[in-house]
Amino acid sequence: MKRAICPLACIPMRHEPSDRSEMTNQVLFGETMEVLETTEKWAMVQLNHDNYTGWVDLKQIVSIDEMIVPDAKSVTAPLFVVRNENEGFSFLPAGSMVRFISESEIICGNKKFLSAPMDAKNATAPAELALGAMIFLDTPYLWGGRTLMGIDCSGFTQLVFRMNGISIPRDAYQQAEIGEIITFNDEAETGDLAFFDNHEGRITHVGLIINQKELGIKSIIHASGKVRLDKLDHQGIFNEETKSYSHNLRLIKRIKI
Repeated sequence: MKRAICPLACIPMRHEPSDRSEMTNQVLFGETMEVLETTEKWAMVQLNHDNYTGWVDLKQIVSIDEMIVPDAKSVTAPLFVVRNENEGFSFLPAGSMVRFISESEIICGNKKFLSAPMDAKNATAPAELALGAMIFLDTPYLWGGRTLMGIDCSGFTQLVFRMNGISIPRDAYQQAEIGEIITFNDEAETGDLAFFDNHEGRITHVGLIINQKELGIKSIIHASGKVRLDKLDHQGIFNEETKSYSHNLRLIKRIKI
């Protein structure tokens, strides 16, 4: 097996080839990968959309002959239901990659699914980024998560951008390496990414800025305990519940859309 695709709604990617190993990421329906190494039960893979590597269960992926890269317009909305050949239903998470072969049929590897036609709108305005982000409000935090059932900070920002046709890296420190630096907090706009560091100076957190000009304040939507909306200023994220700063601002980046 040299190439593979994920035919299930969502599968875990682990640090080591063991069910007890830490989940570092999740692979969504339709995402493709290069198979770098295999054992009896596991495959070390590299995802094609962001080059992220990790171990997945061989039973949860299927081999494909050639790499399939779905169009950006084929990214699913927050809730998308398909029916497989056995009449079972799959609820696909936001950001899944689907490939239509007819008006009501999609394919994933050698598996076919029936589906209602999907709205192919591919909006990339900052307001659309914010609107997509708000869908995830109150989603619980999950290390390595990338779905509405659980998500981490960089998985959240990566999916929000993907739903708007933009591909960015997986981890916060990687996302901080792309885009244009916004020097002053006052210049930040809706759709910009804010990055935060720890006491050692390492970037460990990211969120999406929402500039509420009519109120004269800036907010940030980010995954911390859950996906939440907090105030943002030059110092960092201010949590109204605890009346304290939860994260220290390191830099702001603007991704061209």
